[in-house]
Amino acid sequence: MAINWFPGHMNKARREIAKAMPKVNLIIEVLDARIPFSSENPLVSELRGTTPCIKVFNKADLADPKWTEAWMTRFEQERGIKAVALNGLEPKRVKALVPLAKSLLPKDRAQGKTVTTMILGIPNVGKSTLINTLAGRVVAKTGNKPAVTKMQQRIYIDHSFALLDTPGFLWPKLSPPSCGYKLAVTGAVRDAVTSFEDLAFYAVRTLADRYPERLIERYKLEELPQQEIDILEAIARRRGCMGRGGIVNLEKVCEILIMEYRKGSLGRITLETPREIEDEMERLAAEAEAEQD
Repeated sequence: MAINWFPGHMNKARREIAKAMPKVNLIIEVLDARIPFSSENPLVSELRGTTPCIKVFNKADLADPKWTEAWMTRFEQERGIKAVALNGLEPKRVKALVPLAKSLLPKDRAQGKTVTTMILGIPNVGKSTLINTLAGRVVAKTGNKPAVTKMQQRIYIDHSFALLDTPGFLWPKLSPPSCGYKLAVTGAVRDAVTSFEDLAFYAVRTLADRYPERLIERYKLEELPQQEIDILEAIARRRGCMGRGGIVNLEKVCEILIMEYRKGSLGRITLETPREIEDEMERLAAEAEAEQD
């Protein structure tokens, strides 16, 4: 099942961002360090042109540091891109974004004038928390649900640095298809759009392939079954998610798995690697080419 979520306010946000972009000196795009590719909005590259950009790998404390480093190296190969890994709750490291941003601008632009920085990011990526930490006060709404910010606002960090906050928005078609699942598993898509069962089957397969020891350790399993349903049933038995007659409460155990992943209870886990994404994009391109023949 393909997962897409592009309500009307996101389309409006895209139009407003495109309109404001010519007045912006620098962009800060907040990514989810657990899914750097899937949380990078392709519309940002289209809209920013040559404007310098800092890619903030937020929630880095929840991601596998090995793959965070690999993704940062990949992004910095692009012209005008600087990558930074942090947790939005680290005040000193967050505040260091201001001098870093100024250092990426031409000297005549960074001195004596107010730098206008647009901050972008998908829903629920921690953008508002990052803004509040930068400002040292509560100026942006925060919440553990996506799409809290609904409109643009200008926030002055000091007399020489202003942030243009924007609503978190996705894009009309999430591609490749796995992108939608990873966004939903990490909480960027409203839970009402899909089901915990659908997400858990995807998540448990990914975790079993990449981090089997985390599932075994977290849920105290003697061994890891081969099939997704068998893994979920084993977790259900360990967590008491059983109904009358020994029937598994699948909805409950699936919700537990997704929520514990989001909180980081399973450890520091990254759901995608550069090589995997390259292979998937090549496969999709080959399929599209074959369809045209």
